Order: sequence, then structure tokens, then C-alpha cells
Amino acid sequence: MQKNMHCRVTPIPTDSTRNLCESVANFRVLPQNQTLSVSLYRYILTTMSSSASASSDSDEETLRRSRILKSKLYFDVPLSKVPVIYAASYDIAFLGIEKLHPFDSTKWGRICRFLVSDGALHRSCIVEPLEASKDDLLVVHSESYLNSLKSSANVAMIIEVPPVALFPNCLVQQKVLHPFRNQVGGTILAAKLAKERGWAINVGGGFHHCCGEKGGGFCAYADISLCIHYAFVQLNISRVMIIDLDAHQGNGHELDFANDRRVYILDMYNPGIYPFDYEARRYIDQKVEVASGTTTNEYLKKLDEALEVAGHTFDPELVVYNAGTDILDGDPLGRLKISPGGIANRDEKVFRFARERNIPIVMLTSGGYMKSSARVIADSMINLSKKSLIDLGENA
Repeated sequence: MQKNMHCRVTPIPTDSTRNLCESVANFRVLPQNQTLSVSLYRYILTTMSSSASASSDSDEETLRRSRILKSKLYFDVPLSKVPVIYAASYDIAFLGIEKLHPFDSTKWGRICRFLVSDGALHRSCIVEPLEASKDDLLVVHSESYLNSLKSSANVAMIIEVPPVALFPNCLVQQKVLHPFRNQVGGTILAAKLAKERGWAINVGGGFHHCCGEKGGGFCAYADISLCIHYAFVQLNISRVMIIDLDAHQGNGHELDFANDRRVYILDMYNPGIYPFDYEARRYIDQKVEVASGTTTNEYLKKLDEALEVAGHTFDPELVVYNAGTDILDGDPLGRLKISPGGIANRDEKVFRFARERNIPIVMLTSGGYMKSSARVIADSMINLSKKSLIDLGENA
């Protein structure tokens, strides 16, 4: 056939015309007098390719929805319980190896013990979540990523504790990933409780460095992304605001919700520390950078300004608040200089932001690399109770 010869290329209708490969295979060349331009041919191929892609996306969304609806992570909680979520299985104890990471892996239990010993919360009022199953995790994570966690070496890299690579994976699953999966269950359940009660606090969670395809920074599962997808389906919510005030950039949820207009991300972070994820920064709706050495007053002023902008820009039906305490003065990784009182003030401002707009709020404790973090978080929760922004069921 000569290069300049015009021909008409027409697909023969078949039962499988929605399948791009089969459709292309069934194209035939017609005589010269039945012409169709090459540009129109390319348009047909592009349209069919887009349709196939849309169909694939639709199938993926249908499967995701099915998994969410079959999940057992949402369950009814008696009114005698308060929406504070914790289980003893949150805490990580791994032959002392966990101490090789600066994160306090017993922080979660210590927060609750402080609340109970201070008379602010009765132990029987705490809600215990279910562990997220593989099907639950597949709502966001790929099969290949979950399979990668069957390698102890991969888990060791994610949690930044190299000796973990030397242990059998069954032990790593039990001592490290099982606690994380329980915390994921707590984060997901928190959205349901927040919708019902106005607020909920998962004493763990906030693994904001993990996305669907990759973990890192002591974050093995994308609990924030999972929480939001469950809320979309189970709670009929269509607009969510993430307020991420951990010292580190929340690159995990930023990658998961890149260009998703249903999710608005306000991230206030130190740009001079991990993770230096410049791609993920492109997907932050409202970026507030706070340099190393930022003090309490300067920080709180920037937060006031940021919340005002966020309130005028986006109207969420749920707020997910990632309340890392690695902004504390002296934290070796956060490098900011915020006082314990500044943390309480920060949390109060975010809860008041949600309360004034009648928006349910989920709080996650996220990062914090000083032993004092547990005490600071407990004191902040007591302050929220005293200010009637939460109700712990006791005379806080």
C-alpha cells in the first residue's frame, strides 16, 4: 500500500467491542472510495482507550466499595463508651529492639494510663477497635505492596530499625504489623464515631508517610486514606479536610489524594526535615511551611491564619486532624520549639474550628519522639474536656 493512499478503517461490531485489544484486532481496511482520515482513526483509538480506562477505574471503584461494605471495622458502640479508641495491642514491644527507633512505641498506652490515673477517663469507657484485615487494607493498598510486607527486610526499612530484617516474618507480623493493623482499625472506626458523636480520638494512628503503594517513616499502612475512603462509602460523606500538624510533611495521604477534589489538605510542616517529598508537595491544597526553630507564638499565629483561610476555601463534612507532637521543643526530629502549653492551645484551636462549623472531627496522635509526648497529649485531651470541646465522661 502506498504511503499517501487514503483508506477507511472501520471496526466490525462484535460482542466484545468494549475491549480495546479485541476491537483493534477486528479493524479491516475498506476500499479507497470509502475514506476515513488518519486523524479520525487516531481519535477513535484514543476514545476507545479512554473508555477502556474509565471502565477499569469503574471496576476498581466497585471492588473497593464492595470491600468497604463487607468490612467489620464499623460496628455499633454503646453510649456508655466515649469516642476515645485504644487497645493494649497498639503498643509495640519487640525484645527491646523497638528502642533503637526514637519513636516511643509505648506512647499510646501511657496516654491512656495518664488519663485514667488523673481521673479524666474511666478505663471501661474506652472503645477497643478490630484489627484491619487484608481485605480492609486492599481498599487502598495494592496486593503487591501488602505482599512486600512479608519480607522482614522491607518492614525493617519502613520502620527504620535495621535489626528487624534478621527476624522471621511471622514474628515481625505479630510484634510490629499486628499493632499497626489494630491502630488502622481504630482510625477507620473513629470516623463513624465522629459522625455520630461530633468527635473521636484514636489514641494511635496518623501514619501519614504511607500511601497505597509505599510505606516509610515508621508508617506501614495508610490509615488516613483508608479512613477517608470508608467515610465516603459508609457515611455518605463527599468532602473531607485533612489538617496535618505533625512536624513532618504528610506525603502519604497527599499522594493518595492527588488531584482528588473531594479532599482538601492543609499541611503545616517543617520543610527542612524528612521526607523531602517534592512531588507530594504539589498536591497540598494549603501549604504552610514552618522553619526549624519556630517558636510557640509564631507557630500559633500561622495556624490561626491558616485555619481562617481553610474555613473560607473549603466546606468539609469531616475533619481528619493529624495531631503529631513532634513539634515539641526538644524533639530530635521535628526541630521546632513549641511548648507543651502551645500543643494544648493548638489542639484547642483545631477542635474549636470544627465545633464552630459543626463539622465532625477525628484526631490521630501521629508522631512524637520524646518520652514527654504522652503526658502532653493526655494534658491536651483534659484541656479539651475542660473547654467542653470533648466529653470524656468524667470530671476532667
